[in-house]
Amino acid sequence: MSLVVIHSERFAEHQTPPGHPERPERAEVMDVMATRWRERDTEVVAPPEATRDELARVHDDPYLDLIEKTAGRAVKLDPDTYTSPESYEIALLAAGAAVDAVERVMKGPHRAAMALVRPPGHHAERDRAMGFCLYNNVAVAAAHARVRGAAKVAIVDYDVHHGNGTQHIFESDPTVLYISTHQYPYYPGTGAADEIGRDAGRGFTVNLPLEAGAVDEDYRLVFHDVALPVLRQFAPDLLIVSAGFDAHERDPLGGMRVTTPAFAAMTMELRAVAEACCEGRIVAVTEGGYDLHALAASIDAVMETLSQPVSDARWPSSGIASTRGRASVEAAKRALTPFWTFI
Repeated sequence: MSLVVIHSERFAEHQTPPGHPERPERAEVMDVMATRWRERDTEVVAPPEATRDELARVHDDPYLDLIEKTAGRAVKLDPDTYTSPESYEIALLAAGAAVDAVERVMKGPHRAAMALVRPPGHHAERDRAMGFCLYNNVAVAAAHARVRGAAKVAIVDYDVHHGNGTQHIFESDPTVLYISTHQYPYYPGTGAADEIGRDAGRGFTVNLPLEAGAVDEDYRLVFHDVALPVLRQFAPDLLIVSAGFDAHERDPLGGMRVTTPAFAAMTMELRAVAEACCEGRIVAVTEGGYDLHALAASIDAVMETLSQPVSDARWPSSGIASTRGRASVEAAKRALTPFWTFI
């Protein structure tokens, strides 16, 4: 299976205030990963900027005007989201990388793509920046996939924070399935199990909230009992992963205890679904992850998994009882049983 990596060294040009966790050093880690994989004969390409039309599929025009006006300026957009003079262009590249990843997977010959980007995107709403995010990269990519002929797109988000922006953008759309497993209660305060979408989109938002301290076994349980069965029934034409690594046990912002091998296992589970449903088409786009060592190891593990043939996922065995996972599964099944079949 051929993997393509989309990345730009310019992602480090997006500056944040001193001490901010979403810092340029994260992009430097991505530079190292991109170089390492290029040396392994993996195709690594620079992204184009997202176009106004691509962004306007998921963001309101007044908001796009607002972000465009930050070009060349340092602006505080919300309590933790900032621009520097270069941020507008860099955010266009981040969204463009996600779009390009979809484009390359949809048209071939690649079946897997990894977009190594910053700033992240899943908190960005239609009309506002939030949680370090300017444009919702994954939402822009999913909307592009629909235009390129994907009748159904699934997004799986395992960042430690709930992707409020992605959920809200697609919550009334039955053609886009959004599945999120995240720490709850926690920032941004959304993502309860009973948030299942609205109107025609009811049942196509799947939230798997986990209390702080969740371990690999909790993630394995919510994947096997809820996320994977729903994905198989939905049968997407493309699978997009919001690949946030701040649920890692080393991360300073998250309160979870996920290990690096568990990110590989989640990726292999999703690859198996993609292989069964959509000829293996899968795109991963980076979100959070603020411990630099954990970020590097997790990106490497996911890329290794995306580059290998599909096999059984190798979940780490912690031997720790999965009380948090069971509570999440039970709550999700109560909310979603009218829409999906569970064993």
